Amino acid sequence: MMTDLPLDQVRTLLAVVDEGTFDAAAASLHVTPSAISQRVKALEQRTGRVLLLRTKPVRPTESGEVLVRLARQVARLEHDAYAELGLSGDGEPTRVSVAVNADSLATWFLPVLTRVPEELRLCFELRREDEHHTAALLREGTVMAAVTSSPDPVPGCSVRSLGRMRYLPVAAPGFAARHLGGSVTEALTRVPVVVFDRRDDFQDGFVRGLTRGRSQASALRHYVPTSEGFVEAVAAGLGWGLVPEPQADPLLGEGRLVGIAPGRTVDVPLYWQQWKLDSPALAQVAEAVTETAAEALRP
Repeated sequence: MMTDLPLDQVRTLLAVVDEGTFDAAAASLHVTPSAISQRVKALEQRTGRVLLLRTKPVRPTESGEVLVRLARQVARLEHDAYAELGLSGDGEPTRVSVAVNADSLATWFLPVLTRVPEELRLCFELRREDEHHTAALLREGTVMAAVTSSPDPVPGCSVRSLGRMRYLPVAAPGFAARHLGGSVTEALTRVPVVVFDRRDDFQDGFVRGLTRGRSQASALRHYVPTSEGFVEAVAAGLGWGLVPEPQADPLLGEGRLVGIAPGRTVDVPLYWQQWKLDSPALAQVAEAVTETAAEALRP
């Protein structure tokens, strides 16, 4: 029950995680470091679990992440309650933290923010993360909502389908003429490729699909960790790559890109996950996300 978890101790745990050290948390809460340590120890004794890894900066354990998420949710509900009661008084805006993958940020997500009513006074904090990893930020309690590729809800979260982002395998015309004149399938295992970062397995997965698992993309790869930079690198002829359809279509029309595997595309399903809270702010954001995604993504 909530009464079994003293909120001052839960808030203290959150402060330590956010500030990174016991001393910094003490300064932010205007108490002594000893008081911070005593509260965290008392909470660990009450739960029977280690909640923090005493590193620099400190990090929550898996059990600690559960309570950090609880603390952020309680803070969100308190803020909404004060606003509804007219007790906030300070005019402080409501902060909404959302994890979004780079390609969504570059193509369809930013218009979402303009659809949220201004009178809500929301302040958005967007965290860029790969769609396969955004759910981890929800589990940690770092964000309250996320665009993710996972249909499985994080504990304490709801999930809804947004649609599919389509990717096209493309290259610059000059690159295609130099490197892709014969068998494209065989060529893609040895010619230069553009990759987002070292966690990006997208291009490798495409080649594995073409070769039935026998090969992956070439080791000749350029890492370009922004969505816009990735597209420009492909258009400049550094290598081939999988480009989101909204970004590829104009460049295909201008002749700056050409398709390299006719009939081959990759669709990535996207989902919206958010905390299960009766929060007007979150509800308005979710509505705007759903409406914009319905217009921008494939069903």
